[in-house]
Amino acid sequence: MDEVVMENIFLLVLVTLLSVLQNAFFAQKVKECKAHNGKTPAFERLSCANRNCMDAYPTFLAVMWCAGICLSQAPAAFAGTVYLVARQKYFVGYMGQTCQSTPGFLFGKRVLSFLFLMCVVGVVNYLLVTYGGSDYKEYIQMITKAASTLLLIP
Repeated sequence: MDEVVMENIFLLVLVTLLSVLQNAFFAQKVKECKAHNGKTPAFERLSCANRNCMDAYPTFLAVMWCAGICLSQAPAAFAGTVYLVARQKYFVGYMGQTCQSTPGFLFGKRVLSFLFLMCVVGVVNYLLVTYGGSDYKEYIQMITKAASTLLLIP
Protein backbone atom coordinates (compact mmCIF):
# COMPACT_ATOMS: atom_id res chain seq x y z
CA MET A 1 0.00 0.00 0.00
CA ASP A 2 1.20 3.51 -0.74
CA GLU A 3 3.00 5.04 2.26
CA VAL A 4 1.17 8.38 1.98
CA VAL A 5 -2.21 6.67 1.96
CA MET A 6 -1.24 4.56 4.97
CA GLU A 7 -0.17 7.66 6.90
CA ASN A 8 -3.59 9.20 6.30
CA ILE A 9 -5.60 6.22 7.52
CA PHE A 10 -3.37 4.40 10.03
CA LEU A 11 -5.08 5.72 13.18
CA LEU A 12 -8.51 4.97 11.73
CA VAL A 13 -7.41 1.41 11.01
CA LEU A 14 -6.20 1.00 14.61
CA VAL A 15 -9.49 2.24 16.05
CA THR A 16 -11.41 -0.04 13.69
CA LEU A 17 -9.39 -3.06 14.82
CA LEU A 18 -9.97 -2.12 18.47
CA SER A 19 -13.70 -1.94 17.78
CA VAL A 20 -13.62 -5.42 16.22
CA LEU A 21 -11.90 -6.76 19.36
CA GLN A 22 -14.50 -5.04 21.49
CA ASN A 23 -17.31 -6.66 19.46
CA ALA A 24 -15.67 -10.05 19.98
CA PHE A 25 -15.47 -9.35 23.74
CA PHE A 26 -19.18 -8.45 23.85
CA ALA A 27 -20.14 -11.59 21.92
CA GLN A 28 -18.00 -13.73 24.24
CA LYS A 29 -19.69 -12.24 27.32
CA VAL A 30 -23.12 -13.03 25.88
CA LYS A 31 -22.02 -16.59 25.04
CA GLU A 32 -20.58 -17.13 28.55
CA CYS A 33 -23.72 -15.80 30.21
CA LYS A 34 -25.93 -18.07 28.09
CA ALA A 35 -23.77 -21.12 28.87
CA HIS A 36 -23.74 -20.48 32.63
CA ASN A 37 -27.22 -19.13 33.28
CA GLY A 38 -29.42 -20.01 30.34
CA LYS A 39 -32.26 -17.62 29.58
CA THR A 40 -32.14 -15.42 32.66
CA PRO A 41 -32.78 -11.68 33.01
CA ALA A 42 -29.00 -11.14 33.11
CA PHE A 43 -28.66 -12.94 29.77
CA GLU A 44 -31.51 -10.91 28.29
CA ARG A 45 -29.84 -7.65 29.38
CA LEU A 46 -26.47 -8.69 27.93
CA SER A 47 -28.06 -9.85 24.71
CA CYS A 48 -29.98 -6.58 24.39
CA ALA A 49 -26.85 -4.51 25.06
CA ASN A 50 -24.93 -6.51 22.44
CA ARG A 51 -27.70 -6.03 19.86
CA ASN A 52 -27.87 -2.29 20.59
CA CYS A 53 -24.10 -1.95 20.18
CA MET A 54 -24.19 -3.88 16.92
CA ASP A 55 -27.05 -1.73 15.61
CA ALA A 56 -25.00 1.45 16.07
CA TYR A 57 -21.74 -0.10 14.82
CA PRO A 58 -22.16 0.58 11.05
CA THR A 59 -23.07 4.21 11.78
CA PHE A 60 -20.01 4.60 13.98
CA LEU A 61 -17.67 3.16 11.34
CA ALA A 62 -19.17 5.28 8.56
CA VAL A 63 -18.94 8.62 10.38
CA MET A 64 -15.51 7.90 11.86
CA TRP A 65 -14.00 7.00 8.47
CA CYS A 66 -15.77 9.85 6.68
CA ALA A 67 -14.59 12.36 9.30
CA GLY A 68 -11.06 10.99 9.18
CA ILE A 69 -10.78 11.02 5.41
CA CYS A 70 -12.71 14.21 4.66
CA LEU A 71 -11.35 16.34 7.47
CA SER A 72 -8.69 15.11 9.87
CA GLN A 73 -7.53 11.68 10.93
CA ALA A 74 -6.28 12.39 14.46
CA PRO A 75 -9.46 14.00 15.93
CA ALA A 76 -11.63 11.37 14.23
CA ALA A 77 -9.51 8.55 15.66
CA PHE A 78 -9.53 10.19 19.10
CA ALA A 79 -13.32 10.57 18.97
CA GLY A 80 -13.57 6.94 17.81
CA THR A 81 -11.53 5.81 20.81
CA VAL A 82 -13.72 7.87 23.13
CA TYR A 83 -16.77 6.27 21.51
CA LEU A 84 -15.36 2.80 22.20
CA VAL A 85 -14.88 3.74 25.86
CA ALA A 86 -18.46 5.05 26.01
CA ARG A 87 -19.72 1.86 24.37
CA GLN A 88 -17.81 -0.22 26.94
CA LYS A 89 -19.39 1.85 29.71
CA TYR A 90 -22.80 1.29 28.13
CA PHE A 91 -22.30 -2.47 27.87
CA VAL A 92 -20.94 -2.84 31.43
CA GLY A 93 -23.76 -0.62 32.71
CA TYR A 94 -26.29 -2.89 31.02
CA MET A 95 -24.74 -5.88 32.81
CA GLY A 96 -25.91 -4.36 36.11
CA GLN A 97 -29.19 -2.56 35.61
CA THR A 98 -30.46 -0.97 32.43
CA CYS A 99 -30.59 2.48 34.07
CA GLN A 100 -26.81 2.26 34.66
CA SER A 101 -26.24 2.21 30.91
CA THR A 102 -27.74 5.66 30.31
CA PRO A 103 -24.52 7.69 30.80
CA GLY A 104 -22.63 5.53 28.30
CA PHE A 105 -25.49 5.79 25.83
CA LEU A 106 -25.69 9.59 26.05
CA PHE A 107 -21.92 9.98 25.84
CA GLY A 108 -21.83 7.73 22.77
CA LYS A 109 -24.53 9.83 21.11
CA ARG A 110 -22.50 12.99 21.73
CA VAL A 111 -19.40 11.44 20.16
CA LEU A 112 -21.36 10.24 17.12
CA SER A 113 -22.80 13.75 16.74
CA PHE A 114 -19.30 15.23 16.82
CA LEU A 115 -18.10 12.77 14.18
CA PHE A 116 -21.13 13.53 12.02
CA LEU A 117 -20.43 17.25 12.32
CA MET A 118 -16.82 16.62 11.27
CA CYS A 119 -18.12 14.76 8.19
CA VAL A 120 -20.43 17.61 7.21
CA VAL A 121 -17.70 20.23 7.69
CA GLY A 122 -15.25 18.15 5.65
CA VAL A 123 -17.71 17.75 2.78
CA VAL A 124 -18.62 21.47 2.85
CA ASN A 125 -14.93 22.39 2.79
CA TYR A 126 -14.38 20.09 -0.20
CA LEU A 127 -17.25 21.76 -2.04
CA LEU A 128 -15.85 25.20 -1.21
CA VAL A 129 -12.44 24.19 -2.55
CA THR A 130 -13.89 22.63 -5.69
CA TYR A 131 -16.49 25.24 -6.60
CA GLY A 132 -15.51 28.34 -4.65
CA GLY A 133 -11.75 28.26 -4.68
CA SER A 134 -11.50 28.79 -0.90
CA ASP A 135 -9.69 26.29 1.30
CA TYR A 136 -10.43 26.49 5.01
CA LYS A 137 -9.15 23.01 5.86
CA GLU A 138 -6.20 24.18 7.98
CA TYR A 139 -8.43 26.40 10.13
CA ILE A 140 -11.09 23.74 10.44
CA GLN A 141 -8.53 21.08 11.40
CA MET A 142 -7.16 23.34 14.12
CA ILE A 143 -10.67 23.90 15.50
CA THR A 144 -11.60 20.19 15.39
CA LYS A 145 -8.37 19.20 17.15
CA ALA A 146 -9.16 21.64 19.93
CA ALA A 147 -12.84 20.69 20.01
CA SER A 148 -12.14 16.96 20.18
CA THR A 149 -10.70 17.38 23.67
CA LEU A 150 -14.02 18.91 24.74
CA LEU A 151 -15.55 15.44 24.27
CA LEU A 152 -13.95 14.46 27.57
CA ILE A 153 -16.04 16.95 29.53
CA PRO A 154 -18.99 15.10 31.10
